[in-house]
Amino acid sequence: MRDFQLPGRSAVYATQGMCATSHPLAALVAVEMLKSGGNAVDAAIAGAVVLGIAEPQMTGIGGDCFILLKPAGNDQVLALNGSGRAPTGATAQALRDLGHRTVPIRGIHAVTMPGAVDAFCTLSYDWGRLGLDQVLAPAIAYAEAGIPVAPRVAFDWGEDASGLTGAARQFYLLQGQVPRPGQIFRAPGQAEVLRRIAREGRAGFYEGEVAEDMIASLRAEGGTHTLDDLAATRCTWHSPVSGTYGDLELLEHPPNGQGATAILMLNILKHFDLKAMDPWGARRAHVEAEAAKLAYDARDRFIADPAPRIDHMLAPDTAARLAALIDPDRAMADPARLAEAVHKDTIYITVVDRDRMAVSLIYSIYWGFGAGLASRKFGINFQNRGAGFSLIPGHPNERAPGKRPMHTIIPAMLRRAGRVIMPFGVMGGAYQPNGHARFVSNLVDYGLDQQAAVDAPRSFSGAEGMLVERGYPDSVRADLARMGHNVSIPAEPIGGAQNILIDDSGILIGASDPRKDGCALGY
Repeated sequence: MRDFQLPGRSAVYATQGMCATSHPLAALVAVEMLKSGGNAVDAAIAGAVVLGIAEPQMTGIGGDCFILLKPAGNDQVLALNGSGRAPTGATAQALRDLGHRTVPIRGIHAVTMPGAVDAFCTLSYDWGRLGLDQVLAPAIAYAEAGIPVAPRVAFDWGEDASGLTGAARQFYLLQGQVPRPGQIFRAPGQAEVLRRIAREGRAGFYEGEVAEDMIASLRAEGGTHTLDDLAATRCTWHSPVSGTYGDLELLEHPPNGQGATAILMLNILKHFDLKAMDPWGARRAHVEAEAAKLAYDARDRFIADPAPRIDHMLAPDTAARLAALIDPDRAMADPARLAEAVHKDTIYITVVDRDRMAVSLIYSIYWGFGAGLASRKFGINFQNRGAGFSLIPGHPNERAPGKRPMHTIIPAMLRRAGRVIMPFGVMGGAYQPNGHARFVSNLVDYGLDQQAAVDAPRSFSGAEGMLVERGYPDSVRADLARMGHNVSIPAEPIGGAQNILIDDSGILIGASDPRKDGCALGY
């Protein structure tokens, strides 16, 4: 139990249904959808689409999603891939000919087809209880009336607004300025798009005037995107990949998502006695950072569409050989070279209903405001997921027509003794696999409850060096620097997380990250 004399928040307890997500209005919409007769699928879609208005810098209908679904009455988990593909005119050679060594982060070359709407429509049709007209009604109302900009959203908006260009500046700035906390953001164009989806299903988005607006806007920027590319966008059902850590089984979405990276990272960490380490000391942070470097190097080699070597990536022997490369006292300078012999901004929402159907859904336009582009009539913000492609000739993730890029967004679930006990997710771009591994380790190695496991300080060794949150003392940063890490305090919190525990007694317990504006709500 937490110390109630110190800042913090309690987990939320309920019996009938619960949602945990990064904005309170979206959580409220999801719970109201449950109370009005909807199931977890209806509630998750309703809340997720509201998040596109509440947090437009993070997500929107021009983006992608991945979903894990546990149906009511059993513990078999399904995975729905709602990620879009590169247009048929997109090739790696075309960008190499322009002098690019990597896909540009912003702009037209990074825009892949939006897959989330098709996934929402499919999920609703296959598993929902209410129709899309009811499910999308709250988002339509909020898009018309507007939502006050929340404090964390305003902070992110200010950081990301410089990437907006053209029509996107018209739709995502208020009189040319970044909105302040409490100012109202409206999206009447998106309200009209949502009305058409509610009335016509996927055809309201992938055909007709909305589709023409998107394609005309993309082609005006020099894109090769076509109406046929848009019409061909379809989600696909899969089975999750999984791995064990302690008494927990971690279920992740299969590639082209990076969920397997979290499983590999935990497989590496199994070779170290984390329980004997101070949970917030330098030794644990160092070992975790080194494991992340090696796991992410494997991700960059193997996660692709398709991923033929995923079995090698998840094999116990692979993890053992990688773990042997970690020096407990010194940071590695070049994980790619060491591992050669072995290998030859996002929203999250989770909902559990009275029948214990559980949804773990992550939905994103990738970087803040995606590609920085929007459709000219309806203001649909285009994602920049194409930046996840490689331009290296022959790479499994090389940019190619009709191909899905490697994705950072990953929903997850935990299962114990065959029973699904928790849908969860960690936001934060590249950090997400590291965040999943740390969350599971916090539960298993240190016995933290789910809220404490989310609240706890974070570190992450990535492209910017080793980021160590202010929750760590300066002495830990000094120790890590002596080990050879390039240590700094991040300008913003590392990620955000949400989860719902389905307790053995049947009680639902929700936790929500204080790094975001959101909460867990139940009834």
